[in-house]
Amino acid sequence: MADEAKARGNTAFSAGRFEEAIGHFSEAIELAPTNHVLYSNRSAAYASLNRYAEALADARKTVELKPDWAKGYSRLGAAYLGLGSADEAVAAYEKGLGLDPSNVALKSGLADARAAAARSRAPPPGASPFGKIFQGPDLWAKLTADPTTRGYLQQPDFIKMIQDVQKNPDSINLYLSDQRMMQVLGVLLNVKMRAPTNEMERDFPEPEPAKPQQEPAKKAPEPEPEPEPVEVSEEEKEARERKAEAQKEKEAGNMAYKKKDFETAIQHYTRAIELDDGDISFLTNRAAVYLETGKYEDCIKDCDKAVERGRELHSDFKMIARALTRKGTALVKLAKCSKDFEPAIETFQKALTEHRNPDTLKKLNDAERAKKELEQQEYFNPKIADEEREKGNDLFKQQKYPEAVKHYTEAIRRNPEDPRVYSNRAACYTKLGAMPEGLKDAEKCIELDPSFSKGYTRKGAIQFFMKEYDKALETYQEGLKHDPNNQELMDGVRRCVEQINKTNRGEISPEELKERQAKAMQDPEIQNILSDPIMRQVLIDFQENPRAAQEHLKNPQVMHKIQKLVSAGIVQMR
Repeated sequence: MADEAKARGNTAFSAGRFEEAIGHFSEAIELAPTNHVLYSNRSAAYASLNRYAEALADARKTVELKPDWAKGYSRLGAAYLGLGSADEAVAAYEKGLGLDPSNVALKSGLADARAAAARSRAPPPGASPFGKIFQGPDLWAKLTADPTTRGYLQQPDFIKMIQDVQKNPDSINLYLSDQRMMQVLGVLLNVKMRAPTNEMERDFPEPEPAKPQQEPAKKAPEPEPEPEPVEVSEEEKEARERKAEAQKEKEAGNMAYKKKDFETAIQHYTRAIELDDGDISFLTNRAAVYLETGKYEDCIKDCDKAVERGRELHSDFKMIARALTRKGTALVKLAKCSKDFEPAIETFQKALTEHRNPDTLKKLNDAERAKKELEQQEYFNPKIADEEREKGNDLFKQQKYPEAVKHYTEAIRRNPEDPRVYSNRAACYTKLGAMPEGLKDAEKCIELDPSFSKGYTRKGAIQFFMKEYDKALETYQEGLKHDPNNQELMDGVRRCVEQINKTNRGEISPEELKERQAKAMQDPEIQNILSDPIMRQVLIDFQENPRAAQEHLKNPQVMHKIQKLVSAGIVQMR
């Protein structure tokens, strides 16, 4: 149960519905109060809404439950930074890096925290010329309205950047290298800014480019004494050579992939994996080739290895998310029934918890839609539908209407294209007094088969019981177009005309007239007629200028509208 609530929270978070995500994570925490990941996820959701106090409380709980988990300190640092406690944020990020020195998110957070701490200790410089534009009350409204900046509002670091500039306008110089800040200035100053030419990250099937070999950083020369050359062991030298060779194999694999020489690409990626097992991109690239060539089982195996190895190496979350997304894609390709989509959907949800990627979210939505469609197809069975309909008919004859409704509903699920079942269930709803539900079924019956007379008699009868005699009359008349000799339809027309004439002659009680008028006033068509300036003038002429009123009645459209008002009891002809 907790995992299900967590999955729903992850899906809501990935779609940007942070309040909903908080609700699901809270539900999961009630079921599993010692699960540190749940507090971490809810902390991220709170931070996305700038509710940093709550984010801090959850982050503290995360590190309390799992003090050796580096990601918890990333949450803690982000919460402190959001609250303006830069020094505490620095300490949190440094503690996390002590557990995972290669963690990219912690490194980036530490750099932001140190910059914020430095700004808080720096003496106040001169006033910034941009200070006023960030203090206006319509700042957030402008950023929300402009399509170039609207998407940034979902990014916590962007919100923090703007809030920082609001607190200290002179700090804008620290962010001018950020293209998002340039877009913000363009929107606030009403100046057209040149858009960046960022290349979108591709998830599949393009493999990742090879990483250049990193050379050891050169030490600054010291005046004295002359530094001794660093001795490199043979093992370390050999390891570096193997890494360099692995990168070359990856480059060769990428070139072969682009040429669609998939077998050669697989050979190069396999060789790279043998040379260096510390880079999971070799596995994800080979998985991309397997996916392209239809070897879905091999793709899944490589993705599982990449995720497992990535966890051990504390690899970038984006790389792990990419492996999970490719696995989910392969599972979708293998799916033959609705249940086969469940592991694919679960895998996409896990990928989104690692990294929010629009392509992964689209794949998740497509998989959920395909699963639902297959479920409907698998459940479709006209033979069982007929059996359920007959059971419903027997119960209807026994006046067991609620039980009959259950069987008719099952028949519809088994065969949603049979108009007879909707007609029968509409009759049940009428007997139970559930007129809106019966009317909906009668309309669906007519939609499926416009020539089915029973649908019109059901719909007309319900409208008659609802005292909507004008609408019932139209329904019966429409049915007679398809079946001119249907006695039930002709009787319905006669009953409606009798009721309308009674109203015109004033032969109904004031209470009934008032009820009919009140119901008619809720009809959008009646409302439109009464709000029409021309019709208002026509009604005035009926009272004050009978000769002009007679001229109006020569207009077929006006005559039709007057008849609608008369049938509804709004206007009485004497």
